[in-house]
Amino acid sequence: MPDTEDFAEWCRRLAASDRNAYAEVFEALYDPLFRYVRSITKDAAAARDVTQDVFVRLWDVRDRLDPSQSLKAYLYRTARNRAYNHERNRETKTEKEDDVRHHSNARPAAPTPPDVAVEGERFETALRSWIADLPDRQREALVLSRFEGLSHDQIAQVMDIAPRTVNNHIVRALKRLRRRIQDHKSTLLNRDEQ
Repeated sequence: MPDTEDFAEWCRRLAASDRNAYAEVFEALYDPLFRYVRSITKDAAAARDVTQDVFVRLWDVRDRLDPSQSLKAYLYRTARNRAYNHERNRETKTEKEDDVRHHSNARPAAPTPPDVAVEGERFETALRSWIADLPDRQREALVLSRFEGLSHDQIAQVMDIAPRTVNNHIVRALKRLRRRIQDHKSTLLNRDEQ
């Protein structure tokens, strides 16, 4: 991952409409931003669209970027805002579609049974689910810290909270996850004993 000086240099070059700087930023941050947005939208196609919009926005505001501010935090904050806007719009659309379905007496499809998987895959799936079940702010701080590698100060900028609050969210999230993992281990041990 590029360092702080790279981001400041990219800001200066972007302000001068340097297309190579734009390509470098895109190359360095598209995948991490995509993963972050996907953690919010839970939909790869939507995440691609939102991430693309973030980079379009970057080019649109390139002349107003401040090299003294974190470009990385700006991009994550923009991605966050656009992802949550997308989710609000999707939820509104889903509610309207549900109303139409309900009024037309359409029946939803029956759920398909899950495939049998190895225990490691089950644990990974469970862990993803436990992370998704975290309160929104805890999940967001954890994902930005542990999966996207942002510092507490950068996360504070993205989430518009104090760095100490970021730390509190992460500590609480990890405590919840540890409890879930311990419960999972106990369940496995009890099952093995039977």
